[in-house]
Amino acid sequence: MTDEVKEKLISMSDSQYREFHSKLVPDSKNILGIRLPKIRAYAKELAKNPDILECKNDVYYEEIMLRGMIIGYMKADVETRLKYISGFVPKIDNWAVCDSFCNTLKFTSKNRERVWDFLQPYAHSQNEFEQRFCAVMLLSYFVNDDYIDQTLSLLTEINTEKYYSSMAVAWAVAECYIKFSENTYPFINQFDSLTAKRTVRKICDSYRVENYKKYLLKKEFLE
Repeated sequence: MTDEVKEKLISMSDSQYREFHSKLVPDSKNILGIRLPKIRAYAKELAKNPDILECKNDVYYEEIMLRGMIIGYMKADVETRLKYISGFVPKIDNWAVCDSFCNTLKFTSKNRERVWDFLQPYAHSQNEFEQRFCAVMLLSYFVNDDYIDQTLSLLTEINTEKYYSSMAVAWAVAECYIKFSENTYPFINQFDSLTAKRTVRKICDSYRVENYKKYLLKKEFLE
């Protein structure tokens, strides 16, 4: 980002929040400590001039976060936005940037077929955060009547050996179960044991699932 953007971000930083947030994303460096709503508001302002994305010298964690949000908020046709997304995904190296970025890609709801095709390579990536990106996009935009079975099938193809990909897949499958329990149940045992257990724990944390279903899942997967 430009020096002006860096200075603006520094002016919004909060040392106490930096200490708190650094514990949530311990592998990330150069955290200024800016609350998410402030980053979103600034991203919406900068999205009016997306040429700023051509500046590549990001230093701070919040600059990466900001870049992803600008991509989500800017006005662009589908292919242009996907080009920026494909360039941004390799920059993701923590769960917070990944999940916030995915949450900003609301254009997906009106372009599901195209984005579905776009996500396919990420489902087969060996990169932990590309795997997570795919899983979080699926749970955010493809847990619906039209895509539920395809979504579950694609989730089983994601490599879940690494922690953040396993947790994202478990989260996604749990969301599928909450909304489509009959479709989802047969898929749970297709995952490795740890991911399946994580899935069941997430399901059991939900108030939207009946207690008897939680009991049966615990008995099968957690005992």
